[in-house]
Amino acid sequence: MAHENLKRGVFALAAGILVASAAHAGGLERGGYNIDLLFDPSDYAAEATTTYVHPQRELKNVRDTNTTSAAFPFNGTGPGTGGGNLNSRPNSVEDTESYWVPRVGIKARFGEDVDCMADYSQPWGAHTNPGVNWAGANNNIETKVESDNYAATCSYKFDMGQGQFRVIGGVFYQEVGGFKERLVQDFTGVPPAFGGLQSGIGRLDLQGDGWGWRAGVGYEIPEYAVRASLVYNSAVDLDNLAGTIDLRNVRGPAPVNFYDVAGFASMPDSLELKVQSGIAPGWVAFGSVKWTDWSQLQVLKFCPPSGGTLEQPCTSLDLLYRDGWTISGGVGHKFNEQWSGAVSLTWDRGTSHGYGTQSDTWALGTGVAYSPTKNVEFRLAGAVGILTSGSSGAVNFDGQVIGDDVSYDYGNDFFGAISTAIKVKF
Repeated sequence: MAHENLKRGVFALAAGILVASAAHAGGLERGGYNIDLLFDPSDYAAEATTTYVHPQRELKNVRDTNTTSAAFPFNGTGPGTGGGNLNSRPNSVEDTESYWVPRVGIKARFGEDVDCMADYSQPWGAHTNPGVNWAGANNNIETKVESDNYAATCSYKFDMGQGQFRVIGGVFYQEVGGFKERLVQDFTGVPPAFGGLQSGIGRLDLQGDGWGWRAGVGYEIPEYAVRASLVYNSAVDLDNLAGTIDLRNVRGPAPVNFYDVAGFASMPDSLELKVQSGIAPGWVAFGSVKWTDWSQLQVLKFCPPSGGTLEQPCTSLDLLYRDGWTISGGVGHKFNEQWSGAVSLTWDRGTSHGYGTQSDTWALGTGVAYSPTKNVEFRLAGAVGILTSGSSGAVNFDGQVIGDDVSYDYGNDFFGAISTAIKVKF
């Protein structure tokens, strides 16, 4: 019974700490995928959690390296795509926005061997908002990506050795959308008759959806509070990823300045190993290793049905990610029947390598769980971390130069996260 109580109190808290610690991982990671509720030993359980993340990434030594203008040589060197010469604007800026990551799930046991879970989450997302008043506005004014994920997962377990072996499978439906704005043409100081009343900002909007699946295995020895799981989540192909390009605030010869575009992207597959074990009376150790296939997101091109012309040009989202790795470990302790606590350390390998701001991150997480009754549990977890330093500039990709519009540096920056949860079980 002592180990069963340990399992009920500390394991869920450990999962909450790792979510808070990894909520600012590389790529477009937000909440990621999480099926820990499936392992809850109760017959029925419902859980709601939300995580607030506050990153503070500052860009420094910013230099506009493409000073051409969109259609006319206003404040630029000639026709091009650089938005004009922006080097008179501030060369440092706060790049990131804070965000919330919600998750809701319910779990039920059917007979002695089958457990099923349904959940809603937001696995992917991003939000940078440096604004228009910086030297890199021709690269980004605001970019936002959001997602909604609806999943159903089941497991079948049977006795094996000292414990129980699980076979896990499930499906999920995902919606992904977002936008990007950048300065296409700088109208600063331009008379109204020549376009000075326009902002010069172009905008790309996109929306798509797709299906994915998961499969995995798990093994538990309740007597020793042992659990191990290995779960693969498939890629989600956004075959219908489509949207619009809005150039109505850009002066030029094109008669069509608002038009449809379409393209393709695939949200990444991932493989995660989680291990937890009792190590002493009232104590548990836990850890995880996750690989995410972010390298499949490189240059995402979006074109109109015509294939792209001078009047209706294509555009692209340049990501150039490499695969992500996230490694976490920690210990937890059950103080009494009502209170538990845990600490963890998480390392995430940054997905940027020469272009972008996603460097390695380190996070220290801690949290407490309080159970006023055996049917209700409250959790509060938090993490503080370091976004390590780096730089971004022009790189070569498949024979083309990416990132030749702006260059910048960034230092060791802070991020913090806090997560709250409530679980009801019976």
